[in-house]
Amino acid sequence: MTIYIKYDIHQACKVILQEQLEKMELSYKIKEFGEVEIIENISEAQQNQLNDALARYGIEIISNQKSALIQKIKDTIIDLVYVQDKLPNATISVYLAEKLNHSYGYLSNLFSEVTYTSIENFIIIQKIERVKKLIITEELTLTEISYKLNYSSVAHLSNQFKKTTGLTPTAFHRIITKRKNLNMS
Repeated sequence: MTIYIKYDIHQACKVILQEQLEKMELSYKIKEFGEVEIIENISEAQQNQLNDALARYGIEIISNQKSALIQKIKDTIIDLVYVQDKLPNATISVYLAEKLNHSYGYLSNLFSEVTYTSIENFIIIQKIERVKKLIITEELTLTEISYKLNYSSVAHLSNQFKKTTGLTPTAFHRIITKRKNLNMS
């Protein structure tokens, strides 16, 4: 039997961080965007121990400023796509520039240079993954999904979905429904 799980990745990571930091008896403050302020100075051995403990969960400490900014860009986009109730009407480029305090040109160039993909492509991939999850959970109609993710129309969402996955949203839903039915048999 297959069960489908809905989860909040940010909350899961936060809990793991808290557990590991408390296990090491470190005083800390969790900020937004995956930033953790450790109140006291920690030794290199403690930092390595923390890094090893977090690595078991697929979490790593970022020591490079550019990598940290790339992660902030990704986290901001993921927050927009997965956490916000509805994507803002303002362009995401303006939102990112204001939120991260850098020009969008700088953010875009850095992101492309490091990840070998554009911010726009990353956004599309995240939105389509969110659409898939919403289709699987059957919480919303395609019209509601297109509104929630700020698509201009259901047709726009469907075209982007097909271009990215090779399937229409309806065909994807049909496949998921068949799989669910097979698993119940």
